[in-house]
Amino acid sequence: MDWDKLRIFHAVADAGSLTHAGEILHLSQSAVSRQVRALEESLNTTLFHRHARGLILTEQGELLFDATRAMSKRLDAAAARIRDSEDEVFGELRVTTTFGFGSLWLAPRLTTLYDKYPDLKIDLMLEERVLDLPMREADVAIRMKEPSQADLIRKKLMNIRMRLYASPEYLEQNGTPETIEEIGAHRLICQNPTAPQVGAGAALVQHLMAYDIHSTLTVNNYFGVLQGVLNNLGIGVLPDYLTQDFPNLVRVLPDVESGEVPVFLAYPEELRQSKRIAAFREFVQEEIISYRKRQKDQALR
Repeated sequence: MDWDKLRIFHAVADAGSLTHAGEILHLSQSAVSRQVRALEESLNTTLFHRHARGLILTEQGELLFDATRAMSKRLDAAAARIRDSEDEVFGELRVTTTFGFGSLWLAPRLTTLYDKYPDLKIDLMLEERVLDLPMREADVAIRMKEPSQADLIRKKLMNIRMRLYASPEYLEQNGTPETIEEIGAHRLICQNPTAPQVGAGAALVQHLMAYDIHSTLTVNNYFGVLQGVLNNLGIGVLPDYLTQDFPNLVRVLPDVESGEVPVFLAYPEELRQSKRIAAFREFVQEEIISYRKRQKDQALR
């Protein structure tokens, strides 16, 4: 199918007039009309009902206009990406990370990024499944392990650990366990063992379950675990990055924790020059530096 004829058809359908389309395309009305008729002949169909007051799309014309409209949007998006790689930061950035990290750490900090780049459109995809960055299922990822896919640029951001936390109200009512053996007398809130999660967290939960836990609440993400803890339901297994945003959480059994979990930022090699990727990477790095500083200050108190 002739792309130029499709472009002219789209302009006519959008304008509803041969004359107006010609003005937009800088073509004569007769030239526009010839191209539309040629397209109709090639498709062996009528695309417009012609009236004195203008043109109305036929059913077949509507189908073709839907297709050219979708093509136009994709071309505009591609043009925006090209301009973005050379100019200011704007347009869509598809970010994927885990449900817990995305909802509890990343999303609350995005105000800083939007304040700096108000025209940025972030599509935040929260799921435990590892999306295929080289196949462009997402533009950039924050993952709880080093990516193994080829052709990725990766940067280690920090290490986190899973620890035990409870609310002051829960501990006041139920007491604070002093040894790991006493954990069995408390309700444990944790991710469901069958839910996708980092191995270190799953190993810690498995270890705790060996102490004859009498009551549990299992959830398939850390947001749900946190809500259980904040609502005084028990002692929760949670990532340590939550403590700065939820300072009232009380750490229980300080000697009990998971192994270190590395956090990586990754994006495809082909997006190395993307201004949006650079802006997001710098934002995350600055937030990590701020997080580490506050963490260090808390440790010194």
